[in-house]
Amino acid sequence: MPPSHRLAIADVPAGAPSSPSGNGPNRRGPFRPDHLTAARQRLSGQMLTRLFHSLDWCVLALAAAASVVDWTAGPALRPVSAVLPLAAACVVAAAALRGLDAYDFRAGESAIGHLLRVVAACLAGVLGGLAASAAPPDTRAAVLALAPAQTAGLAAVHFYAWRAVRRWRAQGRLTPNILIVGATPNAVRLIEGALASRHVNVLGIFDDRSARSPRAIHGVPVLGDTQALLGHSILPYVDQIVITVTASAHDRVRALIEQLKVLPNAVTLFVDEGNEQSTTAALSRLMKAPLRLVSGVEQDERRAFFKRIQDVALAGLGIVVTGPLMAAIAVAVRLDSPGPVLFRQRRHGFNNEAIMVWKFRSMRQEATDHTASRQVTRDDDRVTRVGRFIRRTSLDELPQLFNVLGGQMSMVGPRPHSIGMLTAGEESQRLVAEYSWRHRIKPGITGWAQINGSRGPVHTREEVEARVALDLEYIDRQSFWLDLWIIFMTVPRLLGDREAVR
Repeated sequence: MPPSHRLAIADVPAGAPSSPSGNGPNRRGPFRPDHLTAARQRLSGQMLTRLFHSLDWCVLALAAAASVVDWTAGPALRPVSAVLPLAAACVVAAAALRGLDAYDFRAGESAIGHLLRVVAACLAGVLGGLAASAAPPDTRAAVLALAPAQTAGLAAVHFYAWRAVRRWRAQGRLTPNILIVGATPNAVRLIEGALASRHVNVLGIFDDRSARSPRAIHGVPVLGDTQALLGHSILPYVDQIVITVTASAHDRVRALIEQLKVLPNAVTLFVDEGNEQSTTAALSRLMKAPLRLVSGVEQDERRAFFKRIQDVALAGLGIVVTGPLMAAIAVAVRLDSPGPVLFRQRRHGFNNEAIMVWKFRSMRQEATDHTASRQVTRDDDRVTRVGRFIRRTSLDELPQLFNVLGGQMSMVGPRPHSIGMLTAGEESQRLVAEYSWRHRIKPGITGWAQINGSRGPVHTREEVEARVALDLEYIDRQSFWLDLWIIFMTVPRLLGDREAVR
């Protein structure tokens, strides 16, 4: 995609740079933002560019509509001959905004410098409109009347966009975070290219050959071997893991892919032809899409955008509709047993991020189990009278609508399990190799597994395998319409399920 069609996400504020040798006290690396943000909070430069471009077209259309009216004459509509010059002025201005890289929000560019591009684009639009007007005075007047409204509107939109991009960049929400596997010449070229462009943040390097690998490459620290990567706390903040081992080393690449595919993060293979042009192209692909996806889910930004709109709309509506019911449940929980109304539990979210999930408390306060070390059984003596009812009807999950609004969860997705949950005395995620694949999308209030009979606790390896299989089937099939179908079927399936232990 040409530079004018995307945001040039660059120069995210970094922590103090490491020493070149990697032996200094600060091993954060030159790319590390001051505050790491979870991968689910990352913003898409392409989507933002489309948004700002759409806002510009709205401004241009409104300014043109206002200019069709001759306010000096009553007001009165200008002649039809004025429509073509006004349309030409808008089209030329929109094209000039792209041509002058007004969507390229360069790091370090001042607001004045950016607004000068906008003014220049508006001037080009006026000149284009005058050229199309064929000189009749009434059409020239319409084009000249367009200029102030067009310039003021576009300047306002772009000043807001400039401030927003600057803030998001400082928060680390615009630049993809990657980890490199393999301290190789390919890794050196990738890091050098990233340092020059600042299109990606390289948070660290992992390499199994620790005896031969350096402490750092251009300040990016080597954080350990591949085994250390599998359990590293930085993974929820990582958008992609890039294998930079030479593709011709088939056995080593195959072994790395096999080792890393248990992670929810996208794993890609960096194929570099060894020249500056190919490295630049690879960095551009890293910003937009996987280079060669070998593990994980290829992200569809448009689908993710509409899924988020769907989540916000349905969660907001759900809170309004069920607000009185939630208030009644809160009173009932409070009167039934001493303790807080809500129960908080740390669970796995997107990319294994630890999120805090809310529920109505359904157990006695002294018996609450934050790690699910003992899953609920039928007639469990820890469950209160009100708790038994709200668990059976899943009304205890209603507060998770606020998790959806906050972006930690989705309306539809794999149900979030508590961190460290045990099944048959063993940690559930160790029972199925693909368990973490459930976390390749946001968890949901309801899901494909729940409407297909896998609801409630899982007490055996077979139940865990069945739940994971259904969750992965949903991830492969997910769509806007499938989500609506799952939401529609949740209540009847819930009311018809008298077997599941809750």
